[in-house]
Amino acid sequence: MYKQLYEKKYKECLLITARGVVGLQGGSEKCRSYWEQFSEDKEGLIFECERILAQYEHTSIERKYRSILQDIPDNLVGKTREQIVQVRVNQSVFRQIVLANYDFKCALSGIDIPELLVASHVIPWSYNEEERMNPKNGICLSSLYDKAFDQGLISFSDHYHVLFSYRLKENVGKEYFSQYFEPIANCSLNTDGLKYPVAPEFLEWHRDCVFERY
Repeated sequence: MYKQLYEKKYKECLLITARGVVGLQGGSEKCRSYWEQFSEDKEGLIFECERILAQYEHTSIERKYRSILQDIPDNLVGKTREQIVQVRVNQSVFRQIVLANYDFKCALSGIDIPELLVASHVIPWSYNEEERMNPKNGICLSSLYDKAFDQGLISFSDHYHVLFSYRLKENVGKEYFSQYFEPIANCSLNTDGLKYPVAPEFLEWHRDCVFERY
């Protein structure tokens, strides 16, 4: 019971931090000290929360996230290793938040096999550090639609309607287009009941900077 409450407390901390809350009121001195230490470093706070959770579970961050860290060379040590570990752990946390937000289903197709789902960044990870962990900068998509979105073949309007690029439309009539893209041609992102719907300003950025509309 205490473990569940502890995890819930820190997951809420992750979500609040990712959303960009800029103050902390009514917290304990220990919570406040964490906030003051990491208020300008959201990614550091999220990683620290995960590290504390790992300790509480009597393990280490590297053992807990072995599956995504095991390919890091053993001879890579120090700051460089720490930075790689933090980035991968935080990306995993972002994935967990986004998939949970969409009830572990692709927002276009409804596919609910976790291995086929991707937490797609609207503004890519490398482009905007401030919004990296913001759940409103993420959409749960299956691998195919994630790739199409990432490459600018599809995008979404401010009202979440699917948009096809000119290059994608050139393939109308082909079997794969009929099978995989025609079914979503008149669809919108499923945003029913979302706690963190994707922000329209992020979609606008994607249309302006990634989407191949011409």
